[in-house]
Amino acid sequence: MRHFIPEKWLKFSLFNLVIVALLGVLMRYKIGFAFPYFDQKYLQHAHSHFAFSGWITHTLFVLMVCFIQLYLSPPALRKYRFLLAANLVCAYGMLISFAVQGYAAVSIFFSTASILIAYFFSFYFFKDLKQVEKQHPGNNWFKAALIFNVLSSFGTFALAYMMMTKNLPQNAYLASVYYYLHFQYNGFFFFACMGLLYSQLHQYLPNSGANNAIFWLFAAACVPAYFLSTLWLNLPVWLYVLVVLAAAAQVFAWVRFLQIIQQNLSQLKSKIQPVWQYLLLAVGFALSVKLILQLGSTIPEISKLAFGFRPIVIAYLHLVLLAIISVFLLVYLFSFNIIATRKYSIKALILFVFGVFLNEFILMVQGVASFSYILIPYANEALFAAALIMFLSMLALFIFQLKKTGAT
Repeated sequence: MRHFIPEKWLKFSLFNLVIVALLGVLMRYKIGFAFPYFDQKYLQHAHSHFAFSGWITHTLFVLMVCFIQLYLSPPALRKYRFLLAANLVCAYGMLISFAVQGYAAVSIFFSTASILIAYFFSFYFFKDLKQVEKQHPGNNWFKAALIFNVLSSFGTFALAYMMMTKNLPQNAYLASVYYYLHFQYNGFFFFACMGLLYSQLHQYLPNSGANNAIFWLFAAACVPAYFLSTLWLNLPVWLYVLVVLAAAAQVFAWVRFLQIIQQNLSQLKSKIQPVWQYLLLAVGFALSVKLILQLGSTIPEISKLAFGFRPIVIAYLHLVLLAIISVFLLVYLFSFNIIATRKYSIKALILFVFGVFLNEFILMVQGVASFSYILIPYANEALFAAALIMFLSMLALFIFQLKKTGAT
């Protein structure tokens, strides 16, 4: 008998991603066409906060509970049901309040409450991980993910303090924003996804010594890698050298991980269907590009270009949030049969992935062209089309998942 049924919680995940995609469509439409309703800045805040809390955090929490439920009794799982429900309430509270009023009392209340819920989740999950065998390779990844999630909240509190005091120095404001984003994207999201991947594949990856080394390289590099986002602050030489080493360590660890995958490829292929293999390969390619770009950004001239042009910053953030984390989570849900694959679900997911990479391609072209201050014709319209593709494909995927028959 299953203690925790993830399907109902994961339907919320898919529905929430539909909402995230819809907000993306509205923002792209407002940029390219006349649409007086809604404040663009408010929509942006609602979009980003709901994407983090309602889509990614909710999904990661559900999947982590799926992992831990094998080691806990049903009564011990009740607290997680409450925390998942509370997180959803806060996510929808932020969605509505940010869209209506931006940063104000109600939105700050819900965002603060969501942080406290994450603290409780981290505390209980850390405690319950003691029930898992110590040698399980997912343990360290999950622990690090939760630690980095807590660390990321300090950036939020710094931002809240600056807004309350109405003292917003540009450098301190940007450093706080990037601090939060770094420990979410490269900390909580990445390490939780790696923990989930190892939880499924650890029996096919027997080289525990190499796997431990990979984890510790990524974990040790995560904190100094934050300063990759603050190279414009004229860091001291010793810190700059540490940043370069951190970026290089992450590339080395990723290459080592890919080598282990390659060595055990025949066994892994028997576990995962071909279509999911290709989509996971696309995620791996996107992550490889991201790590190489990070290493390249340690070159001062490249760093100045990257932070000087908004399309490049947006492209990088979307590369991580969409092409890596979101696509991985969707493929993970279906490839390991955590939720059923309904008829046409694969086609809808492939269309979503196409929209993601089309969005990245357009942003990349726009970013490169901005170096020479060249205006790309119809770029905003093309980005709107990409956003529409992602929304419609996710809407279709969600509708297919609601159906009870027609599984493939």
